[in-house]
Amino acid sequence: MTNRSNVKTIVTSHIPVLLEEAVLGLNIKNDGLYVDVTFGSGGHSQAILENLGGEGCLVAMDRDHRAIIHARERFGQDPRCRIAHGSMRDVDKNLESIVPGRKANGVIADLGVSSVQLDAPGRGFSFMADGPLDMRMDTSAELDASSWLNHAEESELVQVLREYGEERYARRIARAIVEYRKTRPLQRTGQLVDIVVDAVPTREKNKHPATRTFQAVRMYINSEMEQLSTFLPRAVRVLAKGGRLAIISFHSLEDRLVKRFMREQARGDNYPPNIPVTVRQLRPLLKIIGKPRRPDRSEIEANPRARSAVLRVAERTGHHYA
Repeated sequence: MTNRSNVKTIVTSHIPVLLEEAVLGLNIKNDGLYVDVTFGSGGHSQAILENLGGEGCLVAMDRDHRAIIHARERFGQDPRCRIAHGSMRDVDKNLESIVPGRKANGVIADLGVSSVQLDAPGRGFSFMADGPLDMRMDTSAELDASSWLNHAEESELVQVLREYGEERYARRIARAIVEYRKTRPLQRTGQLVDIVVDAVPTREKNKHPATRTFQAVRMYINSEMEQLSTFLPRAVRVLAKGGRLAIISFHSLEDRLVKRFMREQARGDNYPPNIPVTVRQLRPLLKIIGKPRRPDRSEIEANPRARSAVLRVAERTGHHYA
């Protein structure tokens, strides 16, 4: 069993949020099989490998081609590591193709955009530096942010900004985008930032006016909520009995979805409330492990991007889907 005193976490140039807590939550076994479905910079994968023995195995996945290149450069020579380009929603297919017939002892997902993606102006994820309006995590995908922003109906823009960005000025921003593109196309992040800044009449404390818009567009372009919805039940299916699912979310939409899913799977079958049944008869698929974990003040001070992170962990029971 993994405990805080013997969890190894190696310092790298990029330390993921709640790294020690996430590795602790996975309860890593020396000979276990673990899946990191969002490799990113490799911080979680490295920490998992540092806690695995020679018989252990890590499957590192990411939908970003550049992350996969980095994974191969960093861990390609480690015989315990298998690397696969693919979306988290295909965790079951990827695992079956790489290690046929095996169940995982742990699956971890670090949701949202990675620091490497944010810090590369050429990817178009950040409003802090001018770059092409791309925002695709998988650069082989057809639709990028520029194409969508230049052709979407105003009503669709409003819906996306409200649903994924929870933007109170969605209508003002959408109208401004439509007016702007009548004279010239939106091709750069700087253009979108200027449009939003001019359209938003008030400012949120400690938050750039374009934060919600960039979040909403990115989530829509990458189908992030749909990906997560598909991934969750498939992640449970690939887990062995006692295997752990650890998910780090960075905003309320993701966290609500994860929280609801874990609670439903921990509750079990949906019997009518007047029928007396035991917990065993309910056949819960998950057991929630501990309370949600959030970064402490020192971690937030060291990494402001960590301030909204939430880690939730659940363990697979011996019951099966009906």
